[in-house]
Amino acid sequence: MANLLVLVAFCILPVIASAAIPEPFTVTGKVYCDTCRVGYETPATTYLPGCIVKLVCKKRDNPDQITFTKEATTDSTGKYEMQVAYDAGDDICEMEHVKSSDPTCATPNAGRDHARICLTRNNGMVSNVRHANNIGYFRDVPLARCPQILQRYQDAESD
Repeated sequence: MANLLVLVAFCILPVIASAAIPEPFTVTGKVYCDTCRVGYETPATTYLPGCIVKLVCKKRDNPDQITFTKEATTDSTGKYEMQVAYDAGDDICEMEHVKSSDPTCATPNAGRDHARICLTRNNGMVSNVRHANNIGYFRDVPLARCPQILQRYQDAESD
């Protein structure tokens, strides 16, 4: 009987303990350069490697009180991914721009310089993956081919 209890303790208890520790969230997104300076992504948009972004969570009832932060750097495709073992509950969390890697595309695009994400398990979402909207920077000087690209959008509106 004692052997059975020891077996149960070594086999069952680790499973129960690991089930009590939730998997971390995976937060992903991209950082882009708005090469035409139009405020959104176009076919001429490029994605920026080596940019720094930061996750910032704040108290809902006191936005000056930061409860959690974590930084990430974009890879060669402009994508970032971070593991977050923090359940924000009722806090407000946003991905924010920190630094562009391209000095010719370093002006943050107001409105696209941050992206709110939901970091809690108390919302019905099953997946631990959280996709943030892309974060954008404006290129200092638009590309020469931007008028032709933007003309496509005007042609589509007139149809």
